[in-house]
Amino acid sequence: MRRKIPSTAALVCFEAAARHESFTKAAQELALTQGAVCRQIGSLESFLNVDLFRRSRRGVKLTEAGLSYSRQVAAQLDAVERDTLSVMRQQGANVIELAVVPTFGTQWLLPRLKDFQQRHPEVTVNLTNRTRPFLFADTTFDAAIYFGDGDWSGTQSQRLMGENPLPVCSPALLNGEGMLDARRIASMPLLQQTTRPYAWRQWFHSVGMSIEGDMTGPRYELFSMLAQAAMHEMGIALIPPFLIQRELEEGRLVVANRHALISDKAYYLMIPERKVESASLRAFRDWLADQARQYLASGSNSESTLSL
Repeated sequence: MRRKIPSTAALVCFEAAARHESFTKAAQELALTQGAVCRQIGSLESFLNVDLFRRSRRGVKLTEAGLSYSRQVAAQLDAVERDTLSVMRQQGANVIELAVVPTFGTQWLLPRLKDFQQRHPEVTVNLTNRTRPFLFADTTFDAAIYFGDGDWSGTQSQRLMGENPLPVCSPALLNGEGMLDARRIASMPLLQQTTRPYAWRQWFHSVGMSIEGDMTGPRYELFSMLAQAAMHEMGIALIPPFLIQRELEEGRLVVANRHALISDKAYYLMIPERKVESASLRAFRDWLADQARQYLASGSNSESTLSL
């Protein structure tokens, strides 16, 4: 069955005319005549059976339908342009499109990625933030780094490291008390992490406590947001030390209690089964696993908190 898709030329003319609210300016931008723009938009309105513009002697104005449609069309044309440029850039190139949880990618992976580039200059690694699992078949991603149990249908997993967060806060929040016991922590504002909704409850249970309000408090999606909130004295956060190493070293955050939440989940590299034979992905997997082993062996990781 034929799809209900207007011509690209008509959509491009409409997007430009909607952005300028002027057929004349759209024609100038697209190097067309004003008459050509008018015809394209007229054909689009006929195709849709909807008036997109109100015409008058003073010019044109978008209708409500036109305004709504222009926003959708602009977003879709931008996406098509990005995809087109991506294909053009990748022509003859060896590229890995990697989905990665944001703070891990920024704080742990990126500082090490130069080493991979030096070892494999023929491979380009592009990073895109993704906080939750997805279907590889619905995306252009070649692999993903995510936090979970490693069970992702249709993929092969490589465990990297655990998380095991500690309670941290601003030094000012301690008010000279030094380390805080669990009961004292329970009386303070608890900063929550959106993708770890039970983290504080699990932490209190791990020290033999059950408290009310363990899931109450400001909620943030990223660990980097939690760290900022904690540094601004908004409460105590549970954060893996390896994600805030600089903040701890500089004293902007301090460990409020040395008891870590030992999680049965971890960070994994996930590769779709249909791509496991890719030479570039194998090279990246081996390099990443080696980097994780070195970091764990250094004793400054989230699975060894003795140095903190």
